[in-house]
Amino acid sequence: MSEFLDRVEWWIATWHTISAPNEHAKRVAAGLAETIHKVESMRGTLRFEDEPASFETALIKAKETA
Repeated sequence: MSEFLDRVEWWIATWHTISAPNEHAKRVAAGLAETIHKVESMRGTLRFEDEPASFETALIKAKETA
């Protein structure tokens, strides 16, 4: 987690030329790491990744399986 926080602080300093302003900002950045991890853990499990996502296609598939 500390490595991620170090990177976030570096990105902020590099892109915005400011330092992380306070402890609250650091806690939010640490929470972001957890969110990114959760999203990455879903990779490959979502239904529309193998074919183009289309609402019409989803309706047709749902109708076929019903």
